[in-house]
Amino acid sequence: MKEKKTIETQTTRLKLPETNVQRNYKDTIFRMIFREKKNLLSLYNALNDTVYTDVDSLEITTLENAVYMNYKNDISFVFDFELLLYEHQSTCNPNMPLRDLIYVTRVLQNRIKDKNLYSKSLIRIPAPRFVVFYNGTDFQPEQQILYLSDAFEKKQNEPSLELSVTVYNINLGHNQELLEACCLLKEYAQYVAQVRTYAEKMPLQETVEDAVDYCIRNGILADFLAKNRAEVIAVSIFEYDEEKHMKSERKEWLEIGRNEGIKAGFDILKTLLDAGKSEEAKRALSDSDYREQLCQKYFSEHK
Repeated sequence: MKEKKTIETQTTRLKLPETNVQRNYKDTIFRMIFREKKNLLSLYNALNDTVYTDVDSLEITTLENAVYMNYKNDISFVFDFELLLYEHQSTCNPNMPLRDLIYVTRVLQNRIKDKNLYSKSLIRIPAPRFVVFYNGTDFQPEQQILYLSDAFEKKQNEPSLELSVTVYNINLGHNQELLEACCLLKEYAQYVAQVRTYAEKMPLQETVEDAVDYCIRNGILADFLAKNRAEVIAVSIFEYDEEKHMKSERKEWLEIGRNEGIKAGFDILKTLLDAGKSEEAKRALSDSDYREQLCQKYFSEHK
């Protein structure tokens, strides 16, 4: 196996602003790496077991005024008659299918704005496909598929509208075949793991700087890190700080939700028993669908 080139750089400690309040960087490390067409094509090939080399055929798509969707982690592009949205997430979001539906609708609207939808000719569009690369610290399976229909208030055997998002866990030790097929994705996972390892022992800024130096010395994203050292450090500090903040906030809301859920459960059972509806109370304890209906009614009445 060819030995990776080691790049030595001079270590310089950077004085960076606090990152809790605002973000001045549009990219994440994932986007910084894969916004380059040749790198993005290598990721596409790894996912699809292909060997395409024509980077000029890859069309990066963008949407103006899409900030409200918070798509700072995404890379959207058209290739081989497909419209693909690759997104990196450090938290698994069950609303990804709904977000992607809104996003892809806006992309397609932009692509066909000069077409006549009422024409007798069929308007051809690239086939959409949605992929999320997850590397958070919460447990997630190797792969999972999120469906838009899971959000439907009324379940349907054959939904008239469906959208699926494939989620890959790219933490080290997961989806090994995919990581081996895309060297950059594997090295990105190694870099993230190194940041987390150092974060257990030292302040955040030192953590990121030392992780960058370690990876450069050991040929992990070496060229990329050496070229973009200052921005990588700033963005990484923000990403790690944001991830920690979101995890803390999620834990707080889960605690609130659990407490409110317990209170709602007691109130519902008490109401049923006080009204002499013991059979309904028993059903609420054993039938999850019925219990959910009662809870939805309870919360709608106590807004």
